[in-house]
Formats: sequence, C-alpha cells, structure tokens
Amino acid sequence: MKSLTHHRRTLAVIIAVLTGGALLLATSPVSAAPAVSRATAAGKQTAANKALVSYVYDELFNKGNLAVVDRYFRTDYIQHNPTLPDGTAALKGLISGVRSAYPKASSHVYQVLAEGNLVLLHSNLILEPGTKGTAVVDIFRVDHGKIAEHWDANQSVPDTTASGNDMFSTLSPKQPCPNPLGTTAESERVATKFFTTLSQDRDASAFDRYVVEPYYQHNTQLPNGITAAKALFDQFVQSPYFNVSIKRVVADGDLVAIHSHYTLANDRGLAVVDIFRVLKGKIVEHWDVIQAVPETSANDNSMF
Repeated sequence: MKSLTHHRRTLAVIIAVLTGGALLLATSPVSAAPAVSRATAAGKQTAANKALVSYVYDELFNKGNLAVVDRYFRTDYIQHNPTLPDGTAALKGLISGVRSAYPKASSHVYQVLAEGNLVLLHSNLILEPGTKGTAVVDIFRVDHGKIAEHWDANQSVPDTTASGNDMFSTLSPKQPCPNPLGTTAESERVATKFFTTLSQDRDASAFDRYVVEPYYQHNTQLPNGITAAKALFDQFVQSPYFNVSIKRVVADGDLVAIHSHYTLANDRGLAVVDIFRVLKGKIVEHWDVIQAVPETSANDNSMF
C-alpha cells in the first residue's frame, strides 16, 4: 500500500497541471499544497498584468483613448524613455500629438511576455500606412493593478535585412506539447546562461552549447545561422570598450527577453532588448531592438 505522503505528492502534481501553476515539491506533505497555491496565485496575477498592459496599449496607440491613463497609470508614473519626463501628463501629450499628426497611425503587437510584475510588448509602430515604421520594445512594471514604470527601445525598420527575415515574425516551428510546468523556467535558464557566458565570460563556445541550427535571425544586419552571429560576437570582444550590463529579464514560455546596456565604443552605449526562443533546451531564434543612448534626456532616470 502506497504511503499517504506519496498520494499527497501525486495530488500536488495533478493540481499544478490542472491550474497551469509551477510545481514546488516540498519535503513535507503539509507545505506542498500552500506552495502550489502561492505559485498559482502568482501565475494568475502575472496573467492579469499581461491582460491589463495589452488592453491599455491597444486603447492608447490604436484608439487614442486617453481615459485609460487616468484609470490604469499611477500618478507618479516613472518614465525611462529619454524624450519624455515623468508623469502621466507627458504620456497624454505624446498620444495626443501622435494621433493629431498621424490619424491613421497604428501599432501591431507581435509578442507579449510577462513575468512577475513586468510585461514586455514587441511591436511595430506605423505612423503612416505603407511605411515600414519602427520596431519597439516596451517594458512596463505593474504595481497593484496600476502601471508604475516604463522602459523602451526603438529602432527604424529597414527596407531590407541581411537574412531576408522581417524584424517581427516567428519562423521556428511550434513546439508540440510544451511542458506547462517547466517551459518558462527552462527557457530562462538556457537563454540567460547563453547570454551571460557570452557577455560576461566572453566565451564564444556558448553558441555551440546553447544554440542549434537552423538558427533564425531577425537582427537586421545578420544572416541566419550560428556562424554569422559568432563572427559578430568576435568583433565585439575585440573592442576595449566592450561591456554588457544586464538590467532585467522577462521570460514567458519559450520566449526570453533580456534588456541590457551595451557599450562597444567610447560613447553612452546602446539600449538593447534581445529576445530568444528556446525549444527543447536550445535557442532556435533571435530578435532584437537596438537604440543608441542619447546625450540628454527629458527625465533623470536613465534608459535602464
């Protein structure tokens, strides 16, 4: 006859699977259920944050609905976009100005990632129909149902890319039957280990250990494949100014976004968001948005 502890552990596994929560097995059967409950509650809050930010973003950039600013943003809203000061008045002014100058402006969101209190949107902002527009990554921090802080990076979309891929689409195959208990954690582990091995250890063998062909590339200057990416990295590390400071990571399912401050020359550096897709423990696709850090800013918060 199986032990009571075994049955309770089995029950904890079933609950986690049914709720989509993270499985936290405890040494004591008494603490297993509360651990799963906390993970489930955290997962629901993260999902609520994702829904909130997605709704607000659409209302602002596609409909020009300024009412959502008063309802869903904190009055002491902290801004890291260097063209805007803190507070909600500047945000309203931005939206009003864009809608007035470009009444047909729209933004299409391609990827939404949420982890903890952070929500990241990867989008294509088009001010005038028929133009390529701008690739944008916005990161929002949500605090008790209100958007409290914002970072972003913006890059003009070129007419052509070295790979022939656009900056937004997903080209790698869908993963059949992803594991709901381990996908996000495993993806984050693989992507951050790859990134830190490159940026902190300066070890190009990270490509051999963590990336697999076909490696789909959305960086506008790189063709597909590991060889080109490795060659670019080798150029980076030759610079005496090379430094990468990781600021935040947002992982969601098979996608992992890393927001960093790159320094490659004697200047203020680059605000970069790299997004990696991880399938079966290997990185298979990469997107990025890169913006030079300007000399001056309308706020005192830096871009990071």
